[in-house]
Amino acid sequence: MTSNLTSRRLFAPGKTAVITGAASGIGRSAAQRCAEAGMKLVLFDRDEAALAALAATLGPDVRYMAGDVSSLPDVERLRDLALDAFGAVTVLMNNAAVGGQGSDNWTGIDAWRRIIEVNLWGVVNGVHAFAPAMLSGGGPSAIINTGSKQGITNPPGYPAYAVAKAGVRTLTEQLAHGLRQESAAVTAHLLVPGWTYTGMTNTKDGVQPQGSWTAAQVVDRMIEGVEAGDFYIICPDGVVSSELDAARITWGAADMTENRPALSRWHPDWSERFEAFVKGG
Repeated sequence: MTSNLTSRRLFAPGKTAVITGAASGIGRSAAQRCAEAGMKLVLFDRDEAALAALAATLGPDVRYMAGDVSSLPDVERLRDLALDAFGAVTVLMNNAAVGGQGSDNWTGIDAWRRIIEVNLWGVVNGVHAFAPAMLSGGGPSAIINTGSKQGITNPPGYPAYAVAKAGVRTLTEQLAHGLRQESAAVTAHLLVPGWTYTGMTNTKDGVQPQGSWTAAQVVDRMIEGVEAGDFYIICPDGVVSSELDAARITWGAADMTENRPALSRWHPDWSERFEAFVKGG
């Protein structure tokens, strides 16, 4: 469902996009799509060699910088690079993330710390570094934070990743509300990919799993949603429909209002009732 904001074209020639996690996956596809739209680009990732190789394919109006989103000074240098090069930022895509492998509920504290520092603090740093400049720029602009269904429906497994992405959701909701109080020109959006074939989900044989979306499909849905004024941009895939996503989200919210066990979808006493709920029974 779109907002009542007038549709606006942000992904357009001459506009500037800053993308973190740009060397692979969704970030890389976003960079390519923005370049095709005639945008100026500032790309950020830990992998400088991959950034340089990508930048060489995207035209002259591209700058890039290697760094770590968990470091606020690095992100501030990224902001300064963007403003010095192009004067203003139209689209900020806080997309960089690391996977959840190696963490569980009780062990792996170093993995927990790194996942939260990158996946949550990286977004916080991006907002703090760029939002004031985007607000003072005056023109229409957007901050897009990449979340995850693991931060919404909260399936068991990889809890550090789920915690970080749940934080990204809350942060982005708060950001959207706060921006509305200051300027209608700057908006916030939560991108929630479905099952996507990216650098973090590559299969051992290098073949895209049947049913997964490509990163390019996610980016196209993101652009469509942002320019329509959507806040929640929740992507389906070839396995999970938008209707199934909605049922899972609704059921999860009712765990609290109905005082059910935590994560009742996976609880042996409730799993059959969940399946009946999905089927409309």
